[in-house]
Amino acid sequence: MPKTVAIVGTLDTKGEEFAYLRGRIESAGPATLVIDCGVLEAPAFTPDIARGQVATAAGQELEDLLATRDRGSSIAAMAAGAAVVVRRLFEEGRIQGLISLGGSAGTTIGTTAMRSLPAGFPKLMVSTLASGDTRPFVGTKDIAMLYPIVDIAGLNRLSRQILGNAAAAIAGMVNREETEDRGAKPLIAATMFGVTTPCVTVARRILEQSSFEVLVFHATGAGGEAMEGLIADGYVAGVLDITTTELADELAGGVMSAGPHRLEAAARKGIPQVVCPGAIDMVNFGPLESVPEKYRQRRLYIHNANVTLMRTTPAECAELARITPEKLNRARRAVVFLIPLRGVSAIDSAGLPFSWPEADRSYLDALKANLDPRIRVAEVDAHINDEAFARNAAHCLLELLEQSQGRDAQTV
Repeated sequence: MPKTVAIVGTLDTKGEEFAYLRGRIESAGPATLVIDCGVLEAPAFTPDIARGQVATAAGQELEDLLATRDRGSSIAAMAAGAAVVVRRLFEEGRIQGLISLGGSAGTTIGTTAMRSLPAGFPKLMVSTLASGDTRPFVGTKDIAMLYPIVDIAGLNRLSRQILGNAAAAIAGMVNREETEDRGAKPLIAATMFGVTTPCVTVARRILEQSSFEVLVFHATGAGGEAMEGLIADGYVAGVLDITTTELADELAGGVMSAGPHRLEAAARKGIPQVVCPGAIDMVNFGPLESVPEKYRQRRLYIHNANVTLMRTTPAECAELARITPEKLNRARRAVVFLIPLRGVSAIDSAGLPFSWPEADRSYLDALKANLDPRIRVAEVDAHINDEAFARNAAHCLLELLEQSQGRDAQTV
């Protein structure tokens, strides 16, 4: 049976282009399944899934969207509906790839649908916005974006070539030979920053020697978001969350926030996790001149020409120690919270720029007051980058994983 590529788009405004794209994909081998998300005019050709079904999937009535002729609300509704539809098709095993094309509206609809699908599922967006900032569209998913050079407004010599390339690309993705990795190792997600690298490096080696594969995420905002997404998609067996600094950026308005849902996926999935306050002593900004005026008198450290770090205060540390337990207390499986008593980053041990014992004590006191008693807190008389602490963290996670596997075996 041929693989099937879902084509998501507005068949009223881009019907000619989608018809051409469909033909090129089918000529390359895969079957197609066209989902119409247009709401302005009649579709240029009959889709496999009509726009009314897409609107219903979003909890809307197509007639209401047509009556309002509000482009913004219609785009939002059809994007939400397309995400529901393609996710259902994926779960039913009916599609093996997804492609779309468009300008701002089409890109919003297409990539919203793509972000509902797991990593590894082929996704290709032909977008006039692909040469700019694509983070709002890509998010943390593996969406390939192709810039068409010319606007998607009719077919011409250049657009046919580029749409043909897009068709060949998605066909190649879905038709690639699957390679079964019989020796696949369980995945561990770990978080690292430059100031916690020695710790994660040692812990990673221990976990790898214990037959786990470790995915290390740079805690720069996008890294934390990507990790949370992979955990939510079920790829990860355990989490070594050494570096929770992104929570500080979310709290104080730094540039490396991973959003409001950082540190939540593992709790929801019920997978073992070891959590540490790595680099919670700092908030990240760009060059010194980019630091907000209200923070100019704070304790600042120029990490390099493009990165300025701001030390978190005792009050901010106490608030972080309220937010963190609020997330961890929801965990369905065992969690261990490890605290390095001699410093949480490479620049906060005694005598270094971010050393502030009162802030550290504020964090520790608030953490103990807010954490659920079933969560074990272990204070380690070491710096976070000491080998002893790293070994402790790795072995704690290995112990939790072993306990988790024992519980799973008992339920079979």
